[in-house]
Amino acid sequence: MPERTSYDVVIVGGGHNGLVAAAYLARAGRSVLMLERLDHTGGAAVSTRAFAGVDARLSRYSYLVSLLPPKIVRDLGLRFAVRKRTVSSYTPAVRQGRPTGLLVGGGPQRTRKAFAELTGSDREFTAWQRFYGSTHRLAERVFPTLTEPLPTRAALRARIDDDATWHALFERPLGETIEETFTDDLVRGVVLTDALIGTFATAHDPSLRQNRCFLYHVIGGGTGDWDVPIGGMGALTDALADAARRAGAEIVTSCPVTGIATDGRTAEVTSAQGTIGARRVLVNAAPRELARLLGEAPPPPADGAQLKVNMLLTRLPRLRDTRVDPREAFSGTFHIAEGYQQLETAYQQAAAGEPPTAPPSEIYCHSLTDPSILGPDLVRQGYQTLTLFGLHTPARLFTADTAAQPATRDRLLAATLAELDNHLAEPLAGCLARDADGRPCIEARSPLDLDRELGLPGGNIFHRDLAFPYAEPDDPATGGEATAPGRWGVATGHPNVLLCGAGAVRGGGVSGIPGHNAAMAVLEEDAAAGTGGTGG
Repeated sequence: MPERTSYDVVIVGGGHNGLVAAAYLARAGRSVLMLERLDHTGGAAVSTRAFAGVDARLSRYSYLVSLLPPKIVRDLGLRFAVRKRTVSSYTPAVRQGRPTGLLVGGGPQRTRKAFAELTGSDREFTAWQRFYGSTHRLAERVFPTLTEPLPTRAALRARIDDDATWHALFERPLGETIEETFTDDLVRGVVLTDALIGTFATAHDPSLRQNRCFLYHVIGGGTGDWDVPIGGMGALTDALADAARRAGAEIVTSCPVTGIATDGRTAEVTSAQGTIGARRVLVNAAPRELARLLGEAPPPPADGAQLKVNMLLTRLPRLRDTRVDPREAFSGTFHIAEGYQQLETAYQQAAAGEPPTAPPSEIYCHSLTDPSILGPDLVRQGYQTLTLFGLHTPARLFTADTAAQPATRDRLLAATLAELDNHLAEPLAGCLARDADGRPCIEARSPLDLDRELGLPGGNIFHRDLAFPYAEPDDPATGGEATAPGRWGVATGHPNVLLCGAGAVRGGGVSGIPGHNAAMAVLEEDAAAGTGGTGG
C-alpha cells in the first residue's frame, strides 16, 4: 500500500521512462509514487527466462540500446553499461547462382572489399561512406537536443547547418535519396531497413513516417551505434528501479490504475488500492491508455507492424556463404529478405491484407557480445540466443478473426524462418535447444500479443507515429511554447497531466528521454512558480 494519501507526483506505469522520471523527481525532493499494473517494473525493457528450466535471460521485447543518453546514466548514478558489436551487419544474398553476402564491419578496408565483391566496384562503398558520414554529422548535432527544451523547426535546421542533409531527411521521402545515392538493390534495402523498424510504410510514403523512423535510428548517442546492454535489458531497468528507490520514490507493483481525474491544478489517481491525490500525474503509457483513464475519446489507431521472435540454440547454424564465419555474421544485424524490392513487395502484400510471402526480418545474437545472459553451463556448451524482429506484419493482418490469430502468427513465423533457412547450410530447427519439457526453445509475439501483454496500441512499439524532434503547432504533446510541458514535448490537454512515455515528442526506443523531459518540465514549472516539493 502507498505510504500516504497525496503526493507531489504520481507516475502511472513502471517502464523505463517512468523510472527515469521517478528517479529525477525524487532526487529533487519531490514525493513520488509509481503505480505499475504488472508484478514487476521494466515494461518492455525486461530480461526473462522465457524457456522452462533453461538458464538463459533474454531481452524479451526490446533488444538494443542506442538512444539512452550517457547524461541520464551519469545523473542517476546507474550501474549499467553497454558493449559494442564487432560487426555492424551481414546481409546474405544469391548472385549469379552463388551464395554471397555483404558484411559491414571489421574496419573500412574489409568493408570496402565486401562491397566490391558484392557489386563489382567501389562505387557503392564510396556512396555508403559519404551517406553515413552525413548522418554521423547529423547525429552529433541533433542528439544533444533530445534532453533540451524542444527547438523550433528553424532552430533545429540552423543547428544541423547542412541544407542537403536536412532536405534529404526532413523534407522529401527517404526513398528518393536512397535511389539517387545507391544503385544496388541489396545495398538500398540495407539502408532502408532503419526506416521501417516498427513502422509500416514504404520508402516513398508522403507522410515521411519512414524518414522519422530512420532519423531516430541514426542519431543515437551522437553516433548512430546500436549497442548490447550488458546483463540484458533488464539490467538497465533494475538499475533504474534501484536509483528511484534510493532517491525515495515509492514503487507499487500489481496495482493497475483504473482512472485519472483532474481539474488542471490537482488530480486524483484511482487504482486497485484506492484513490491517491497528486499535484501532477505523469503517464508512462500510450496516449490511447491515457485517454481511457481520463474517459476521453481515444486518438486515431497507430498499429504496430512487427513479429518478435526469441530463440535459444545449441549452436549457431552453418551458412551457405562459406566465406563468412557464422559468429561474425550473427554478431551484428543479420538481414533476411530485406532487398529494396523485397521490402516493397512485402509492404504491398501486407497493405492488401495478405501476410508477406517472403517476410523481411532482422536477427541479433546478443550472447556473442554478452555471454553473461547465459548460465555458465550453456556458455561452455556453446549455446547462443537469437532474437528476430520481423517487418511489415501490421496488426491488421491479425484482427479479422480472433480465433485465427495464433494460426496467422504461426504461418508468418514459418514463412519467416523459411527465408532464413534459404541462406543456411542446415535447417535452423536442427539447432534449436529444448526446454525442460522437451519443447523447442522458440517463442513468437505478434502486434496483438504486444498490445495484450504490454498495452502497446496495436503493438506499436512507439505508442504512436514518431514525430520529428522539434516543436510542431498541431502536436498536442508540444502544447504550445507557453508552458513548460509544451516546451519539453510532454504536454497533454490537461496542465498537470504529462506524458513521460514513448508517445511524447522524442519518444520511442529505450532512451529514458521522455522520462527525463517530463521531470525537467515539472521542475521548470516549480522553479517558475517558486514552489518545491512536499518531500518524501
